[in-house]
Amino acid sequence: MPHRFDFLVLGGGVAGLSFALQAAQHGTVAVLTKRERGEGNTAYAQGGIAGVLAPTDTFDSHIEDTLVAGAGLCHRDAVEVTVREGPERLRQLVALGAEFDRRVGGEFDLTREGGHSARRVIHAGDITGREVQRAMLAACDEHPNITFFQNTAAIDLMLDRKPHSPSASRCVGVYALMEDGSIERFLSKVTVLATGGAGKVYLYTSNPDVATGDGVAMAYRAGARVANMEFYQFHPTCLFHPEAKSFLISEALRGEGGKLRLKDGQAFMERYHALRDLAPRDVVARAIDAELKRTGNDCVYLDMTHLGRAYVTERFPNIYATCKAFNIDMAVQPIPVVPAAHYQCGGVVTDLHGRTNVPGLYAIGEVSSTGLHGANRLASNSLLEGLVFGHRAVKVAAEEISSLTHPKEEPPEWDSGSAVDSDERVVVAHNWDEIRRLMWNYVGIVRTDKRLMRARRRLELLREEIRDYYWRFKVTRDVIELRNIAEVAHLIVDCASRRKESRGLHYTLDYPHTDEHQGTRDTVLSREL
Repeated sequence: MPHRFDFLVLGGGVAGLSFALQAAQHGTVAVLTKRERGEGNTAYAQGGIAGVLAPTDTFDSHIEDTLVAGAGLCHRDAVEVTVREGPERLRQLVALGAEFDRRVGGEFDLTREGGHSARRVIHAGDITGREVQRAMLAACDEHPNITFFQNTAAIDLMLDRKPHSPSASRCVGVYALMEDGSIERFLSKVTVLATGGAGKVYLYTSNPDVATGDGVAMAYRAGARVANMEFYQFHPTCLFHPEAKSFLISEALRGEGGKLRLKDGQAFMERYHALRDLAPRDVVARAIDAELKRTGNDCVYLDMTHLGRAYVTERFPNIYATCKAFNIDMAVQPIPVVPAAHYQCGGVVTDLHGRTNVPGLYAIGEVSSTGLHGANRLASNSLLEGLVFGHRAVKVAAEEISSLTHPKEEPPEWDSGSAVDSDERVVVAHNWDEIRRLMWNYVGIVRTDKRLMRARRRLELLREEIRDYYWRFKVTRDVIELRNIAEVAHLIVDCASRRKESRGLHYTLDYPHTDEHQGTRDTVLSREL
């Protein structure tokens, strides 16, 4: 028998939990997480959450900073609702029990990050995401209407297809791989994608292993529109150390006075932007990439030594401890850093309430393309987006379920056909590595038409191999993730190939300038069912 819930949420980060907590007031909620429920991008978010909380700050200023960072591609209505509704969502988060750093007088200790014109980033030391998730999970545990299914990997969305109008098919849930290897059906009146990003599509990333683009891939296969996948943000500063896996060095370090330097100690950001080390992330990442190519060095260095041991250990205790574990004392040694894939600015197209073009399917958080980020995300707007759109989506989803019943005919059980256990798992490992390496080399920070063409040709062959493997052998989590990163890689290359200009995070040597005519349009893809 299938599992039945009013609301089905895929993903347990800030967006998914925000939705679940509100939706639980209107019906039953299932939250599926691919690993343990605390494992996801939210838990690794260090910097903070942007919001207009200081009396000297203004909504107009935060809106303008977001629009400038987005390089002309933001949807102003999405920016407006996010910025204006943000402070109330932050107050609700505090009411849930989230504890943020405060000054002696009790007011929030607001910091400034790249691209912001004011101090408006609320934070919990340098582990903000972890604290937000802790508070939200604790609140979820208190609600009897919320059920978690951990180590449960969604395979594909289930559609209630209309024989004469396939475009009107409604999403009614998912097929999911359970921890014991069985495949079960989860039926719901509303299905919410909150699966985060796809950093693992690149060889070097700040993202955890779960970030394989599952939501985007599943939505695209189900007929949802996907947009602006060419805009993948590379965080300028990840720890460069052979034993350090995906450890982010927060932008807040530069916000508090950190300086980027070359191996010889020379500062270089003044050559690239008037804001120097506080320039937007796309500028900083390209600057570091250019300096590494020019000098032949493996990394650059983030220097905090002028701020003193007492300050860096108190303000950045987690980053300090992690660096120290790798024998880097950031109080007296500059931190070796390199850029790495960090944030997906495009995704599944939604309206201002998280609705996709597939009835019954919503997308919120990093998996979505709301128009907030445009061609480049402003620092610390991501957790904010998850909070705001998680809340907004519930408003219309709750109304939607009040008039719905589960489909009269249940979707069929999963059919494994003649699939057998694989004796060729080396194929999965090899293709996984090849996709991530070719994406890094050909579709990374700097692109060309020739590189994109090479990537496209190789991906076509790889996707064919993966499709063959997927149908011949029994489904495993590794195969699900490989299939999804191949789909997302294809979407990134397709979008990048269509944009004949450089804008925000998409920089191509063949079209180094911004084309104002093309730049007013999103790059939208959809699949015929």
